[in-house]
Amino acid sequence: MPATNRKKQGRDTAVQGTNDSSVVSKVSAAAQGYFQDDFLQHFVCKVARRAPLINRGYYVRWRAVDHCVRRFLHITENCPRRQILSLGAGFDSLYFRLHADGALEGAVVFEVDFPDVTRRKAALINSNITLEKKCFCLIRPVYVSSSRYRLLGVDVRDESQLEEALGATGMDWAAPTLILSEVVLTYMETQRSDAVIRWAATLLHQSFFVMYEQIHPHDPFGRIMQDHFLKLNSTLHALRQYPDTTAQRHRFLDKGWEQCVCLDMNDFYLGLIPEEERCRVENLEPFDEYEEWHQKCSHYFILTASRGSCVARSLLTHRPGIPSISPSWSPTVLNVRTVPANLEGLGMASSLMSSGQVLLTGGSSRGGRGTVTRILLRSQEGWRAISVEPSVDLSVRLYHSATSVPGGGTVVYGGRSSPLNPVKGLFKVTPDPVGLPGPGDSEETVKLHVEQIECTGDPPLLRWRHTASIISHQGKDFLFVFGGKNESEAALGGGHFLCLDRWHWTEIPVGGAAPEARHSHSACSYQGGMVVFGGLDRRGVPLGDTVVLRPTERGFCWERIEVQPPPVPRYSHCARVTGDKLVVVGGVWLHADAVPGVVVIDLITSSSVEFGLDTTSVPWPLMLHSFCSELTDSEELLLIGGGGNCFSFGTHFNPQPVTVDLRPVLGWKTSIRPSQTQTPQDQDQII
Repeated sequence: MPATNRKKQGRDTAVQGTNDSSVVSKVSAAAQGYFQDDFLQHFVCKVARRAPLINRGYYVRWRAVDHCVRRFLHITENCPRRQILSLGAGFDSLYFRLHADGALEGAVVFEVDFPDVTRRKAALINSNITLEKKCFCLIRPVYVSSSRYRLLGVDVRDESQLEEALGATGMDWAAPTLILSEVVLTYMETQRSDAVIRWAATLLHQSFFVMYEQIHPHDPFGRIMQDHFLKLNSTLHALRQYPDTTAQRHRFLDKGWEQCVCLDMNDFYLGLIPEEERCRVENLEPFDEYEEWHQKCSHYFILTASRGSCVARSLLTHRPGIPSISPSWSPTVLNVRTVPANLEGLGMASSLMSSGQVLLTGGSSRGGRGTVTRILLRSQEGWRAISVEPSVDLSVRLYHSATSVPGGGTVVYGGRSSPLNPVKGLFKVTPDPVGLPGPGDSEETVKLHVEQIECTGDPPLLRWRHTASIISHQGKDFLFVFGGKNESEAALGGGHFLCLDRWHWTEIPVGGAAPEARHSHSACSYQGGMVVFGGLDRRGVPLGDTVVLRPTERGFCWERIEVQPPPVPRYSHCARVTGDKLVVVGGVWLHADAVPGVVVIDLITSSSVEFGLDTTSVPWPLMLHSFCSELTDSEELLLIGGGGNCFSFGTHFNPQPVTVDLRPVLGWKTSIRPSQTQTPQDQDQII
């Protein structure tokens, strides 16, 4: 066999392997109750339980396709004949589900895939009494046939052979037809997949095309996604020419389809799945991977195109569940530089012990969740990470808070070891009296004094993804704990005061309209009170509000700042106050074409400007969520850790800290109007 043919055969085999992985994941989601499918289990050797993130991802995929198929069957219920043509069907159980539901009156399901795949599927059907009684088996290219079901072993890329095989098995080219492509065409060279789209529009004049695929290849998540499929020898070809929903929509309109709707999966999930159903799904398993869930959904889409009389009825309606935004983008970008210190972690908390000493607690890394405490130390040679020996074990914890307190030391509070196990206790961490190593010292391990504080009063509920800030009232300092979540509450509201001189939880009058419940927000001390920005609300939608807790004679008062133009909503970000400016960096927004960089909010003028980040000097994908930050001097922001579990594509950790040059931010004047917009897509290597 020529080398070219062997290479092509190898790629085809790799693509066929994605079917095996996909069906196992669908079976896992069905077994956990995400959707009802009694037939998928017959196409796997055994049921393997996937992680909750994988189950959710395959649920929204299943739900989107099922939504479109059921809608098609409803629209065409009065037609004497209708058809479903599933391209690259693999081990999908669509026909068996619809048959069992009695939904195939007057309908025929045609499934097409590689001969090797359909041969295996036919063998599984033939050996299973539950499946076999619904059809009978033939020989290639038609491996299975019944009055309602045809399974064909044909290479979809060979249009003439496909057309001949479909015609020979009874395809009615004039009947209303649904063409289904569920992560299939993207594995073909783009000119071949374009040809399939055009072929379907040319031959099937009364038809819908439903496609589920990937988008957004160039941001950090997209780069990791692409690398994953490259390693599997299953390149995602369509991404290069059609990188977003707009390009995909124009693709179909240019290939002969008359109407097209394309939604990313965040839009579909929040706009087309009822809230009651979302609540059911979100309570099936313990879950705390919101960042990865939203990024996965922003990198996949569901598309429906139509032609003929079918265009009068749509399979998808665009019900925006996500608010549209028009931020003001500065033409200035902020330079990002790597710090030569090997340090990674998700869900860590940081605290500035001095201008050149950053305490890092908790988090998880490649080695798993650990109790490691570290210090980043700056010398004339730059930053370096040193190990720490705490006098008391701080235990495994993620998404906790570490707050520098007046008089020295850090208060560590909250966090979780797993989504079912919040961490108890409040600790005060102070440097050992011997002190930290100086710039010229070679000591790489230091000691910390850790004291578990027994607080009095009525403590707040245990929580994680909260904030804890220093505020002042009548000459006393308080730790103000706000927001967060726990194992039973999707988001917590209200605030709690801890008097630091008596370690007593107390109540102080707070006026004004309190911010809505949230987690994964930011809160920074400001003028004796604090300023809150963003977060994720109970519905799972990012917030973009700015709320200040201001001191009053009797206590405090909440005051909402109406920032114009409104900044990009986000969560899992970091924020710092410098002067009267709130500098917010990173985070997660639901649309991948609006990945947050830095927004600067002027707390006096209530104005904002978004700045992109120039990451050309960073040799790896920089994921700015589940990280921590410190303003180490007036011109530099240090970003530490971050990354995430990128669906089934692998876990990414930012391997080193980075710095962001804030000098352009600090010199910013309120001179950019909303009409002067420039998005990060206009700049290379900017997020």
